[in-house]
Amino acid sequence: MGERSNPIDERIQIADGLSLRVLRWMASSAVGASADSDTPAGAGARTATGIAAGTAANAGMTPFVLVHGLASNARLWDGVARRLAGAGHSSAAVDLRGHGRSDKPDTGYDFATISDDLRDLIGRLGPEFDRPILAGQSWGAGVVLDFAVRYPGLTRGIVLVDGGLTDLGDAFPTWDVCWERLAPPPLVGMPLASVEGYFRSAHADWPEEGFEGSLANFEIRSDMTIAPWLSREHHKAILESMWSQRTAALWRALRVPALILPVDGGEGDWLKAKRGGADAALAATGAIGTPARVKWFSGDHDIHAQHPAELAEAILQAVRDGLFGGAVPA
Repeated sequence: MGERSNPIDERIQIADGLSLRVLRWMASSAVGASADSDTPAGAGARTATGIAAGTAANAGMTPFVLVHGLASNARLWDGVARRLAGAGHSSAAVDLRGHGRSDKPDTGYDFATISDDLRDLIGRLGPEFDRPILAGQSWGAGVVLDFAVRYPGLTRGIVLVDGGLTDLGDAFPTWDVCWERLAPPPLVGMPLASVEGYFRSAHADWPEEGFEGSLANFEIRSDMTIAPWLSREHHKAILESMWSQRTAALWRALRVPALILPVDGGEGDWLKAKRGGADAALAATGAIGTPARVKWFSGDHDIHAQHPAELAEAILQAVRDGLFGGAVPA
């Protein structure tokens, strides 16, 4: 796509004084401020002001709000967001509470509170983000599914990227077993060079901005060691809320269109569970007349970082086809 552009990097204060870091990728025909977001990971985020709404050329184009997965951050969406904006769709990627450059309060890591955070954020993004499509990856897919059931009037539809189809409660008989199996490894104090080396060897086919997004999951300390932005305690609280979520009930209650983009990563029994979940989601939405579509990918769980062009095209095709309410010119 030519030279890479940078998003507008800002902090937005929502209800109860919580401040969330947001990256805005304005539609290509919009006139707005631009900020250099390539700050060192240990530095404070720069703030851009004076954002202008889209011009008449992109009036009515569908906006997007992009939601990351557990222990991830907004930058994993860079490649997708850049392409959505290039196609005329303003996009905002958010660091949810506890993650990335956003505030890290002691409480509020359940689905209801996270959905309320998104509700308040959308209300502060401005008219160019009226009723956005919400796209979420992994835990973020469960978040946008929960949000859409709670607040169907605030979104035109949802995109679920390799998430929102299975329940941890089905995979693990008790919460204690779930935590024992899925607790994050002790990463605090690991050398940055070791972490970067692992990413590059394990994901050799990723584009450079995918690596950059992965490294943004961590605070980089002055001694060049890392610490996850998401604390172990907050990670545990989110994982417990995931273990309690029941996606089947949410799919039966969904009243907005859904694009389901699962990944075949060769996970054995977990892949079978995802396939069963996708089939069940289509059956549930079909029974109540909610538009839904499934498109499978092959690759890594972070498919949005690995193959951003292909993922963005799948989303744009669904918009062009009118899945989210009315076909849009190509």
